[in-house]
Amino acid sequence: MTPALEARLARIPIFQALRLQLRSAGEGAATLVAPYDRAYDGIFESFHGGLLMTLADTAACVAVLTLAGADAAITTTDMNIRFLAACRSDASAEARVIKYGKTLCPVAVELRDAQGAMTAVAQVTYMRLRSR
Repeated sequence: MTPALEARLARIPIFQALRLQLRSAGEGAATLVAPYDRAYDGIFESFHGGLLMTLADTAACVAVLTLAGADAAITTTDMNIRFLAACRSDASAEARVIKYGKTLCPVAVELRDAQGAMTAVAQVTYMRLRSR
């Protein structure tokens, strides 16, 4: 992980709001952790699915930035998620770039609870934009 990437992440408001922690980043991969807080619960007294999608999207973003550069202009074009189990603990998202294309970059993301049980799988596609 580079200082430039750390600085970019520090400027992303959702990173601060959800207290996301970067565990690792490099060569098209990234792992983030979102600490559990009951304030993030949905209807089933577990981590709200929309916030887990946000975690997956953010992990995918970081994975792409490891290849595109910390200041690259990128955006999500689409994403899907399949929820497998309720998450009632800290959640981690491990993202891996499937293909670093000229324009599109699909990313696979696995979400797990604190015990390592898989709670969701997602695929996020990022688009590389012109320089900012």
